[in-house]
Amino acid sequence: MRTSIVHPGADNLRYEIRQIVEVARAIEAAGQPIRWENIGDPVAKGESAPGWIKEIVGKAAQEDLSFAYSPTKGLDETRAYIAHERNLEGGIQITPDDLLFFNGLGDAISTIYGALHPTARVIGPNPAYPTHSSAEAAHAGAPHITYRLDPENGWRPDLADLESKVAANPHIAAILIINPDNPTGFVYPQETLAAIVDIARRYNLFLISDEIYSNLAYDVSEMRKLASVIGEVPAIAMRGISKEFPWPGARCGWIEIYNRDKDTDFDRFARSLLETKMLEVCATTLPQRVLPRVMGDARYYPYLAQRVAAYDRRAKRAVAALSDIPEITIHPARGAFYMTAVFRHGVLGMDQSLPTSASAEAIISPHLSAALDQRFVLHLLAATGICVVPLSTGFNSDLQGFRFTLLEADETKFEALLADLAAALRAYLASAPKAAGQPATKSAAVA
Repeated sequence: MRTSIVHPGADNLRYEIRQIVEVARAIEAAGQPIRWENIGDPVAKGESAPGWIKEIVGKAAQEDLSFAYSPTKGLDETRAYIAHERNLEGGIQITPDDLLFFNGLGDAISTIYGALHPTARVIGPNPAYPTHSSAEAAHAGAPHITYRLDPENGWRPDLADLESKVAANPHIAAILIINPDNPTGFVYPQETLAAIVDIARRYNLFLISDEIYSNLAYDVSEMRKLASVIGEVPAIAMRGISKEFPWPGARCGWIEIYNRDKDTDFDRFARSLLETKMLEVCATTLPQRVLPRVMGDARYYPYLAQRVAAYDRRAKRAVAALSDIPEITIHPARGAFYMTAVFRHGVLGMDQSLPTSASAEAIISPHLSAALDQRFVLHLLAATGICVVPLSTGFNSDLQGFRFTLLEADETKFEALLADLAAALRAYLASAPKAAGQPATKSAAVA
């Protein structure tokens, strides 16, 4: 082209969670059945919205206004419902004007990072969720900046690491929290949230809290939303219905804007988000119309409680099945439906493999890289058909490990999955000598 047309951040756009599907499809075509543990779609894994939710959606689809535009911010009655429910939870109080609807949180994430000043950076957790990390890195044209979630401390954030990076980098304008976390299933304790809010206050930053899984936090987690501790610090909380109803194809999410009156620059940034949305006109109408009817139904939260109990049960089973493998660290999820296993330093090598067919080996060979956890994931896929996501390339992490889901509703199939995964891990780790001077130590999994 006469002039460069590629955005300088284009090479930072990567979504391994879906990109591995191409390899898996080729292996499936070669005769290996695939067990899809790469993506968090409850519907694709066999869950379905209960009949009463489908009935509400069906009735709303018969209403003419479900086919119309909604206001740019979102339907008035839906925003009023969300603001009322949010205020009942305590903490900061909001009005319907503090809410803005998007076509899923992917749309919201893209809009928020795209609206930032070109030099403004957002620091996020490591492991990082790729929709956030890729969008932030692409916006900046530079690698995403992260603070450490510590796998040896139950995935709690390293607050000293966070503050040191904030202090050293004056371009950091915001701190990202994903709560409950994806990919680890960690839920931020209230005191940890308060400490992060305090860092933001002292360094004059705003906060972004992705709370898409907040209503899928387990009973033991003592989940608290950012609104409960935010005080007077400017912030944006992100929520949606895709995982809850579940209805990921609805693409319905919204942001809640806190304390825009406390900082003129943040207020102008918040207005720019609305102005950007105006260029798209509005978000999809039908999901907004049904949201208050579904969430306001007496059956909704008991229905969520049943699902959450099942995820909690599977998380404990996964720890029981994998925690006695000394070369990995694994902690049970406290929310959402993901778990992450981390390989201990030095236990992976370039010469490890699993027995597989020649055709499957030929499929994965072009994709094998220097990322040692990715090599394990590809060998696992070729040998067993289990499709998981590597931490390093999938979640912008310096840790080596993998994420899998807790979505398999058939308990027999889930137990078989865990048994096959454990056997594959042991075989892979035993297939080549460990690095000299780096003995494996016992996993410190917690109950």
